[in-house]
Amino acid sequence: MKGVILAGGTGSRLRPITHTGPKQLVPIANKPVLEYAVDDLKDAGITEIGIILGNKGRDEIQEYFGDGAEFGVDITYIVQGEPLGLAHAVGCARDFVSDDSFVVYLGDDMMREGIEDLVADFDAEEYAAGIGLQEVDEPSRYGIVGRNEAGDVTELVEKPEDPPSNLALIGIYLFTPEIFEQIEGLEPSWRGELEITDAIQGLLDKGHRVQSHVVHGWWKDTGKPGDVLHANRLVLDDIESDIQGEVQDESSITGRVEIGEGTVVEEGAVVRGPVSIGENTRIKSEAYVGPYSSIGDNCEVDNVHIESSVAIGENTITADRTIVDSLLGREASVTTNKDKQPAGDRLVIGQNSSLEL
Repeated sequence: MKGVILAGGTGSRLRPITHTGPKQLVPIANKPVLEYAVDDLKDAGITEIGIILGNKGRDEIQEYFGDGAEFGVDITYIVQGEPLGLAHAVGCARDFVSDDSFVVYLGDDMMREGIEDLVADFDAEEYAAGIGLQEVDEPSRYGIVGRNEAGDVTELVEKPEDPPSNLALIGIYLFTPEIFEQIEGLEPSWRGELEITDAIQGLLDKGHRVQSHVVHGWWKDTGKPGDVLHANRLVLDDIESDIQGEVQDESSITGRVEIGEGTVVEEGAVVRGPVSIGENTRIKSEAYVGPYSSIGDNCEVDNVHIESSVAIGENTITADRTIVDSLLGREASVTTNKDKQPAGDRLVIGQNSSLEL
């Protein structure tokens, strides 16, 4: 079995963070979203991976992952160009997949429990496709499937007024090469895209069986700033302490904290876990880094109270303010304007931006 990761989206919902970089490299607990997908595939025993690239961010993604050897996989890059829908992206992998069955993983999705069980349960002899599902509280807001008593998918309905179940599609699919014939015959939807749900419905209409697999544990789409912060919180809930940098006063640190090589936490600083701090960062003596924060590589943090936030890297954060629930793009800086009234600030700041609070 092979793996196909879809990484061609433009990241419009994550602007301004994605004005200058791909959304798939936005870090969650200091690891790019796309790397979690690569790790999940590898953990499921899939080491031949095709990454579908769009026009934006392709160079950065290829530079980060290279040929995949550093990550224990073999990566092939496939250029989709302009994103014309999920089905179009999957169709671009036809030559890479050849006659093998394959997993499709959306490159900005994350799953706590990975995909090992889903992959192990898929029977390519009996089924043309498999779909990952999760129970949701408001099924009318999602793409929902109906199933028969055997658990086979019988229908797919987008945001139904009368849902056939509370099981929503989560963006993990397993396919045999049968899917490509369905994609070839698709017409664009009202959105102007080739929809993967239409291709799967085509399999059902042709009499093929589609397997369902209900996923437990959390699943997260990281397409919006609030989603990135929530995913960061979920990942940090599971970290273990790993201190590789210098902590000048051990009493500065409480809770579970990751600190990368070359990072210094000065005496007087306060770090309350769960927190992830990257490499070559300096947490200075007047800084408070509170729970559920991720501070990236090559940052300077001083004279600020920050928590439940993500600083992507190369940030200067020296504002005499409280910053919460915020997302700071790479090389963004936050400083103090003494004329402003101190307040808790929720920020989304793009790359190379400067802001006075």
